[in-house]
Amino acid sequence: MRLDARVTLVTGGGSGIGRAIALRFAEEGARVVVNDIRRETAEATVKEIGGQARAIAADVADSAQVRAMFEEIERALGGLDVLVNNAGIGEVDPRGREAFHAKAQARIGEMMAGTIQTHWDVTQAMTDATWARMLAVHLNGTFYCTREALKLMSRVNRGAIVNISSVAGLMGIEVAPHYGAAKAGILGFTRSVAREVATRGIRVNAICPGWIDTPILDPLPPMVRMLAERQTPLGRLGDPREIANAALFLASDEASFVTGQWLSPNGGLLTI
Repeated sequence: MRLDARVTLVTGGGSGIGRAIALRFAEEGARVVVNDIRRETAEATVKEIGGQARAIAADVADSAQVRAMFEEIERALGGLDVLVNNAGIGEVDPRGREAFHAKAQARIGEMMAGTIQTHWDVTQAMTDATWARMLAVHLNGTFYCTREALKLMSRVNRGAIVNISSVAGLMGIEVAPHYGAAKAGILGFTRSVAREVATRGIRVNAICPGWIDTPILDPLPPMVRMLAERQTPLGRLGDPREIANAALFLASDEASFVTGQWLSPNGGLLTI
């Protein structure tokens, strides 16, 4: 029971990696609070966990909602031991999905032929709203939740924060520059805060998953998913539970001398 009785908040815990982390942490004895922007998905995870788990609906991109969420946690549970900043989005504007699929199919054929003629042209076509929403959820949300968590953790001078970044934050991603920018920003934030709060006994680390089989990949055409698998040396997509195991290590006392670092379970897609 590596997290026995520790109060843990997992944002975006209604599906995918967040859900897997919430379930895995509960197995290790954590008192899990599951956040999601949709209450019904958070409650579905809580129902699967059972016991003392609770659901809180909040949009992490809204600082007022985040503040209210942490106030509820403090009232109900007295404090916070572990925060997992997982909430994220992949596709902001589904209206461009059809055009993306067409370009993706063309690019795959051109890659096999050896001549690229179809250009992504993502950045020049991106709207302010699309850019802002991506950064608001990933980067602002990580900041808002971390700020509130530190207020609680600083009272007892202990705690662990795990931020979910991405391999895209390490190597870039040509079809989603806003996503790559947000995830890279999370890494810089992780390093900075880790150095800031180390004297308080609070550890801050990040995880940079590769291609993981979660709903965030649902908008991808089947051929793109297949290409992702073939680009990964282990020959498959990752399972959310494999990321949950990495998060468990970083949140537990087994990582007591680890802070300001990132782990990248990516199947060999990127080796550094």
